[in-house]
Amino acid sequence: MSNERLIYLPLGGAGEIGMNAYVYGWGKPGKERLILVDLGVTFPDMETSPGVNLIFPDISWLVERKDRLEAIFITHAHEDHFGAVGHYWSRLGVPVYARAFTAHHIRRKMIENGQPEAEVKTVSPWPEVTKAGPFSVGVLPVSHSIPEGGSIVIDTPAGRVIHTGDFKLDETPLVGEPFDADLWAEVSKDGVKALVCDSTNVFSQHPGRSEATVGPEIEKLVAGASKMVVATTFASNVARVKTLAEAGKRAGRTVCLMGRAMQRMIEASVETGVLTDFPATVPPEEAAKLPREELMLIVTGSQGERRAASAQLARGKHMGITLKEGDLFLFSSKTIPGNENGVIRVMNQFSERGVDVVDDNDGAYHVSGHANRPDLERMQDIVAPQMVIPMHGEHRHLRELTKLTKERGRAAIVAVNGTMIDLTGDEPVVADYVETGRTYLDGTVQIGAMDGIVRDRIRVALNGHLVVSVILDEDDEPLGEAWCELKGLPETGSSNASLVDVLEADLTQFLARAGAKTLADDDKLDTELRRIARNTCMSEIGRKPEVTVIVSRLS
Repeated sequence: MSNERLIYLPLGGAGEIGMNAYVYGWGKPGKERLILVDLGVTFPDMETSPGVNLIFPDISWLVERKDRLEAIFITHAHEDHFGAVGHYWSRLGVPVYARAFTAHHIRRKMIENGQPEAEVKTVSPWPEVTKAGPFSVGVLPVSHSIPEGGSIVIDTPAGRVIHTGDFKLDETPLVGEPFDADLWAEVSKDGVKALVCDSTNVFSQHPGRSEATVGPEIEKLVAGASKMVVATTFASNVARVKTLAEAGKRAGRTVCLMGRAMQRMIEASVETGVLTDFPATVPPEEAAKLPREELMLIVTGSQGERRAASAQLARGKHMGITLKEGDLFLFSSKTIPGNENGVIRVMNQFSERGVDVVDDNDGAYHVSGHANRPDLERMQDIVAPQMVIPMHGEHRHLRELTKLTKERGRAAIVAVNGTMIDLTGDEPVVADYVETGRTYLDGTVQIGAMDGIVRDRIRVALNGHLVVSVILDEDDEPLGEAWCELKGLPETGSSNASLVDVLEADLTQFLARAGAKTLADDDKLDTELRRIARNTCMSEIGRKPEVTVIVSRLS
């Protein structure tokens, strides 16, 4: 009897939203041939990762086994699913497969990072399949909030696996293919071993709404505006951008796309054929010369990003355009958890200018790109899988979809990042645990989350920084006094004296009474100077800063 097995291993995206990376393998334990589905990023925040550009999954486990990796398959063109490919490809060195629209964006990332764009292979949707070692892999069209969303159908010696990627059951998505229940039923009719399923909206109790339901409400809002109209949404939501542009045109307005990401996404959609009838637009330079009440801007920055067009407009003039009292600004988007402060800041800045801000609190101007609870139930009914493995969600999402699945009589398991699941039998079983983590892109350098660099940066941000400098002569005697430089610390402490003066006095007193052994030993001197500086700061300002000691010795 063969002891080969089918494994599933999330390296990112399971137990969090973002940074998706999922390994599938077939073969004898420890010798499985592997494929990777998605290789994405997540985005930093000032609280946990200040100064970081991007965050990647730690793929060390996969790199160590790259001789067994056959290929990478990408579900769709959202950054959290493909954004790490250009940064990591050289460490893996295998072909990357995606549909045309997604492949267009991956090639751009590869070029930006000096990688060979020819390694990105364009595939057609189901029933075309790609052979990758023991796997036959196809891309099954599914609707999402970006064109050409695809679920990955993986045929293995142990049975068929369907990896949904991000999806919704939208039969009128406006751009891209509608959800085709008959096609999904046909693909599933001979049996599906496992459905590895998006769990993001498992707590939303109502069926998901179609993209087509948003248009009439947006048109009504734009038609009723008397002054300039500005709207923001996710640049990748091409259908929404088109809906906004059409609403502007129908209201007799000239439409302008503002923001590089927005322009790039529409250009890619036209170039790859997913968008054929987008309304005519004018460049920002021309828009600034038009009558304000005849203008509609569609801008980047729905998540409050500081450098995006919406935030720039909120702070003042941008590209020659200034918003004024009575103008309308629409957020046709959902605020991603963690971005609330940035979005509220932009809203308040517009409010201070007298701009009327409309958000999507009542659900009229935005619909989610993810399946809600009734849709997840319907998907299980159509596919009828032997087992369900929740992914793309925080732990609470994974656990809830697992509970829902078991209540409906199917096997399921919670598998967070690093949990290797054996799918070979009748039920999913934990086979192993793999160490996983995060890698930061910090400037142009990749650093480990445990390297201490970001930790030190957080400490400096929280506590301030103090540099202590001393000079010793060739006999290890102090030359002059210690001196200090402060960063991020108050100038005056509780004694109402200059904090620098108090520190330098205490440190100089220590040098005057220190023994010869201490003065001759850099490590001891560093420790004592650091201790005194921190204690003095604690007494003066109630805070212990990070301290750097510089000891210079004259030879």
